[in-house]
Amino acid sequence: MKTLALLTVAGTVLAGCAGSPHGGMHAMHNDPAHASMHAMHNDPAHASMHAEHMAMMAAMKAPPTAPAQVTESTPRLPSGYQKVAAAPGARVYFLNLRNGMTVSNPVKVVFGLSGMGVAPAGLEKAGTGHHHLLVDVAAWDANAPLPANDNFRHFGLGQTETTVNLAPGVHTLQLVLADQNHIPHHPVVSSERITITVK
Repeated sequence: MKTLALLTVAGTVLAGCAGSPHGGMHAMHNDPAHASMHAMHNDPAHASMHAEHMAMMAAMKAPPTAPAQVTESTPRLPSGYQKVAAAPGARVYFLNLRNGMTVSNPVKVVFGLSGMGVAPAGLEKAGTGHHHLLVDVAAWDANAPLPANDNFRHFGLGQTETTVNLAPGVHTLQLVLADQNHIPHHPVVSSERITITVK
């Protein structure tokens, strides 16, 4: 009789456990969806996406970078050169970088452009230009050809993205669209100047 009573109690306890949160937790661990979620958390692609999300969140809190000092654009240069007109509302911007982001080398930079098209340097075509990436440039002339060096990087083949290696530390980046002769349009089509930190 005692044995039967003990078995009954044990059965009741086990039944209670199955319905308890503890029992539910056991069931959850055996659930394929839960296992899939664990696999996702251990996936390197998920880890990378999480790190990118955290970098974006940190960037949203960063104070804006001071704009570069740019000469006022004129429609015609002293030489008589008529500057190429920018389309109304044209914009150039960074597609994958935000002010305040921390990144690693090589730094991928994707150029965004709306309202105008991209054409290689040397090709005269209305409503187009090509990209220039300004690295650590605090001032530039809107009425002269942009120089070509490590600070003023030209993408005269019509490229819309690049990768750059930068020394660890803080850097500023800005995009400027320019015509077939590397002269900025009138009015100037340039992105905001952003600050990134390279690890």
